[in-house]
Amino acid sequence: MAATTLAIANQKGGVAKTTSTQTLGLALADRGRRVLLVDLDPQGCLTFALGLDPEACDPTLHDVMLGRVKAADAVYPLDRLDLVPTNIELAGSEVQLMARTGREHVLARALHPIRANYDVILIDCPPSLGVLTVNGLTAADEVLIPLQCETLSHRGVAQLLDTIDDVREFTNPRLRVRGVIATMYDPRVKHARDVLGDIRTRFGLEILEPPVPRTIRFAEAPGQGVSILEHAPASAGAQAYRALAEQLCADAPEARPPEAASPGAKGAM
Repeated sequence: MAATTLAIANQKGGVAKTTSTQTLGLALADRGRRVLLVDLDPQGCLTFALGLDPEACDPTLHDVMLGRVKAADAVYPLDRLDLVPTNIELAGSEVQLMARTGREHVLARALHPIRANYDVILIDCPPSLGVLTVNGLTAADEVLIPLQCETLSHRGVAQLLDTIDDVREFTNPRLRVRGVIATMYDPRVKHARDVLGDIRTRFGLEILEPPVPRTIRFAEAPGQGVSILEHAPASAGAQAYRALAEQLCADAPEARPPEAASPGAKGAM
């Protein structure tokens, strides 16, 4: 059975897309799922957060997107999950893809041969609605939308949903929105509660529970080279992501025995 593939997307930056991808991936791995993370953001923040030097990785997703290597050759096995890393070269891929026929399907085609190796694939999309994000949405079964509960983030949801509708019409009719992850949430702030409520009523989106609270522990974790699950395992933020991973497990395939999947080809750096 092929992996359930989820795109983590929001064109607004700073809403915890990368943190959500990393932490959910690790939490799912801790629950016995075979997890692949795909860093689709040329900034390479997910790659860095998982302990790799983006500029030292070779090959990367850039090479995969340009057809230089197969996706299996760009998989780096880490301690609890696998990663297809990226770096700033991926920005060049975006420019070159614009001239290619079928450019929206490049990532989906690349991941197809290795989907059976995993239970869950999480794609960390860049903060834009360009060809890279469209590739992530075209490759995905579902979309998770991290949302900081403020007006500017709220405004961007409508634009993202328009793009998702276009992807459904032209490249991926099976795509569905799994739900919204409220990030950096402070229940004491009325504006945050109002924005979250309006997202639910105006767009009919499911708000995944619990919301992820604002905490300095998220900012501290990358400096320690770990996620919040290791840096502050008892914190409210870590507990929230574990609970969200438990919800996602209800939709993901059951974990399979080790012989059911083949490991990635590259060694961790």
